[in-house]
Amino acid sequence: MSTQTEIEAAVFRRFLKHLDDHKDVQNIELMNLADFCRNCLSKWYSAEAAERGETVDYEAAREIVYGMPYSEWKQKHQTEATPEQMAIFNARK
Repeated sequence: MSTQTEIEAAVFRRFLKHLDDHKDVQNIELMNLADFCRNCLSKWYSAEAAERGETVDYEAAREIVYGMPYSEWKQKHQTEATPEQMAIFNARK
């Protein structure tokens, strides 16, 4: 593995830890601010695995990104989006 790839992998792990440390930041907030969320990362992870001939389905990728099954994370940490958050989200489409 090249040094650049090792650094990129370490940055990704650090990014996932940062998201895990900030579970209070909701996906809708990430989408409204940066146009991606934890689910997007999961989709990208699965797609990049497929590009390399590996199979990591969406739910398995979500567990990697969320650090637990998505259903568990959702139950423990996800809040309902506010009307204001949804208005911002829908205006971006």
